[in-house]
Amino acid sequence: MILADQIRQHVLKNYIELARKRGESTVRVRANDVHTALGLQHRFPAICSALDADNFLELARVTLVSRKGPKQSSTVEWVFAVT
Repeated sequence: MILADQIRQHVLKNYIELARKRGESTVRVRANDVHTALGLQHRFPAICSALDADNFLELARVTLVSRKGPKQSSTVEWVFAVT
């Protein structure tokens, strides 16, 4: 599995699916939290690219509500609407 797929699967399992189980309407994902959880080093561009991709939205069945931060950084934060 390529890194982008690992990132997407991690966010899907540990953020999106948990939010659905809790009945939450939105979920917040921070690049630095994903980076730390996956034990990555200097891979913020990979995280941002993986979560910015349309295929992540389709895979997770979510809608992007907001994205804050620069193009590729530890400080990027996404808010997704969980359907």
